Order: sequence, then structure tokens, then C-alpha cells
Amino acid sequence: MIDTKTGPYAILLLRVSLGVLFLAHAGLKFFVFTPSGAAGFFQSLGLPGVLAHVTIGVEVLGALALITGFHARIAALALLPILIGAIVFVHGHNGWLFSNENGGWEFPAFWALALIVQALLGNGAYALSGKDSPFVAHAA
Repeated sequence: MIDTKTGPYAILLLRVSLGVLFLAHAGLKFFVFTPSGAAGFFQSLGLPGVLAHVTIGVEVLGALALITGFHARIAALALLPILIGAIVFVHGHNGWLFSNENGGWEFPAFWALALIVQALLGNGAYALSGKDSPFVAHAA
């Protein structure tokens, strides 16, 4: 059973941590690899280059939604295909351990599992949306 006093704060911690991770990865694609470099990498995997731009956009929007608690369940589920794609197209053939050359699929799989947990748990404390949000009108 979830402790109703601390549970919402644990969910908040998970939600914000996931959001920061996605924001960091979007920033890496945008500022370090550049969008055109990311598109070239996607094309080298046999994927359309435009998918890199879509991925960056979804990562940024999903990260901001998670950090702010704006429909965290939907945001978590929307980000899940990115990690499944990372496993299938990038890390899957490198083995399990992320310490393997080019990174195995251990980290993206754990990250995907954390997104599923977030989707099951919901928004948590200090969320912009949800039944406990001070920003959402509730019927009396």
C-alpha cells in the first residue's frame, strides 16, 4: 500500500527526474549533435531524418509536461516509443549492459519501465493537472 503522506512526493520525484533526463537528452540532440546531425544519425539507422526532429520535439514537450505535472500519465506514455526505438534501433544489438561498447539496452529498458510506473502512478504532488491541483477547477 502506498503511504498517502509521502507517496505523492515520491511520484513527484520520479516525475521530475524523468522529465530532467528527457530534457537533457533533447538538449544533447539539439545543442551537441545538432538537429541535422541527429537527423543524419537516424538516417544511418534506416529511419527518416525528420524523425529526429519529431523526437527532439516530443522529448522537450514530454519533459516539460512531466516536470510540471501536466497530464503526466499521457506524457509518460507518449515518451515510451522513443525508448522502445532506442532499444530496437540503437542499443539492442549491443547486448544487455549499458557499459558495453556503444551502450547496451539496460538503461533504456529501465527508463522505459520507469515511464510505465509513472503512467500507472499519475501526477503526484505539485502537478499542474489532476484532482489535487490548485490550478484545476473542481465541482463543489
